[in-house]
Amino acid sequence: MTAASRNALERALEPHGLRLRGGWIPTPQDVLPGLPQGAAAAVVWMVGQVGSACWEAFSGSRFLADGRPDPMDRWSKSIGDALAQAHGGVAVYPSDGPPYAPFQQWARRAEPQLQASPLMLQIHPQWGLWHAYRFALVLPALAAADAPALASGVPEGAGTDICLNCDGQPCLRRCPVEAFSRARGYDTDACAGHLHRPEGRDCVEQGCLARRACPVATALQYVPAHAAFHMRAFVSSRR
Repeated sequence: MTAASRNALERALEPHGLRLRGGWIPTPQDVLPGLPQGAAAAVVWMVGQVGSACWEAFSGSRFLADGRPDPMDRWSKSIGDALAQAHGGVAVYPSDGPPYAPFQQWARRAEPQLQASPLMLQIHPQWGLWHAYRFALVLPALAAADAPALASGVPEGAGTDICLNCDGQPCLRRCPVEAFSRARGYDTDACAGHLHRPEGRDCVEQGCLARRACPVATALQYVPAHAAFHMRAFVSSRR
């Protein structure tokens, strides 16, 4: 089977506002789903979005309009499954499970510059907190021209700690209910309780105040409709 090049995959993802976030070459120790016809996995490409680039395509899709649960997950699966099938592979999603695929670990293998933030989100030096992973493509062939880039990259843990070196760490000070702490982690009960009260309306409609306080990549903050979609989904899950 002819390998799908990175450029070809990026062209296929572009109309959906998605992009390849990097990839990695699996080892025998990686637990991956079986590929069609017993093929071995040659590469895992991580697919996601930066900012609200995907919002126009998703919000205009039938998945948001049909009123059924989990519209963004279903939208992502329609794209990932079609792309994987076209190239003899399979798509893996964060919502698949249990057992769930270790997406945070996979993301760090694809983009070693990612770091943990106090908000329990991965922060990227260029994209800040305004990015996400929608699925992984496990494919049986890797284009020779793409292999060197996957073998190189910044070693994990290298570079300056973005959050520890942030002046004042405004994300930790901005939350109205102090739901985030480096010592305690994320207090989901405090967060959910605030969002269910009238004073939590700004977070629900505009996005998490703590997340918006991060000074990295502020131009990529989700548009209000995109932010509200995710916040309302969280609120609904915590009723």
